[in-house]
Amino acid sequence: MSQEQYIYAVARIRSKELALLDKSVFEQLLSCKDYKECLRILAEKGWGTSADETAEEILLSEREKTWTLMRELVEDMSVFDTFLYEIDFHNLKAAIKQVYTSHEFDNIYLNNGIIEVETIYDAIKNHDFSELPEYMQKSAEEAYDIQMHTGDGQLCDVILDKATLDTIYKKGKETGNSLFSEYAELRVVIADINIAIRGAKTGKGLEFYEKALAECDSLDIKQLTEAALTGVEEIYEYLKTTVYADAVEVIEESPSSFERWCDNLIIKHIQPQKYNPVSISPLAAYILARENEIKSVRILLSGKLNNLSESVIRERLRDMYV
Repeated sequence: MSQEQYIYAVARIRSKELALLDKSVFEQLLSCKDYKECLRILAEKGWGTSADETAEEILLSEREKTWTLMRELVEDMSVFDTFLYEIDFHNLKAAIKQVYTSHEFDNIYLNNGIIEVETIYDAIKNHDFSELPEYMQKSAEEAYDIQMHTGDGQLCDVILDKATLDTIYKKGKETGNSLFSEYAELRVVIADINIAIRGAKTGKGLEFYEKALAECDSLDIKQLTEAALTGVEEIYEYLKTTVYADAVEVIEESPSSFERWCDNLIIKHIQPQKYNPVSISPLAAYILARENEIKSVRILLSGKLNNLSESVIRERLRDMYV
């Protein structure tokens, strides 16, 4: 994109940022007497379409609006691939499960990936992994063979989850863009911490961590593995020696608190990008801000639907970009 195109695109994003839900709107939603009133207020704010009837349909429409906007602003959508590899690997998992069970499933594939769902499905069905991108071929074949020969869906997922992280990390760093690089780093760090803690709590062995943990710059995977093999407390002690020492307190509090901390950390790191007018970064930051916003609305609506108290819902909400 030329400098003029960047300036125009960022100006459009600035105007769109004004419509992002801020703290006052979430306070209004929290004070709603029930789930239906929340949906009404969201509709007044322009969320969803006239055809949407359920909360999930509204949220899917909002995500689609984000990507429609990006397609209007950017000719080459590959600049956002760092955010989209996860969708493709999810669809790869779904295709392997579908071929393995020989069943048709509804709504198991995600939209807006890099690779067409039909391409992924045909590659698995025809056992022809050359149809897939090079970065996906090896893990796809390995996961497929494990699923088909052993039926071990959990190990199949572990293989593809690590391949997802490795791809996000490698490709994100290769962009040379600070936002994508930082996002890739944090995405892998957060996943590795979660994997280590779950593994320690369930008594996983060395082979599991070797297959599951992804390399990154700000964590020493060898030390993290050694800590996880000893126990959760050792993981905490290791994290206290890293830049993620603040995570220990929230991890000890609850899994949901840690999830919130992780999402807030990403938002904190991307907020400065809104002041970078001649690059793709403000557009990428807007995508992450929208994902964060949609997640918070989902949490709030789920809480209202399940009659959770306002205080319980509030403590699960993410920090807003605006």
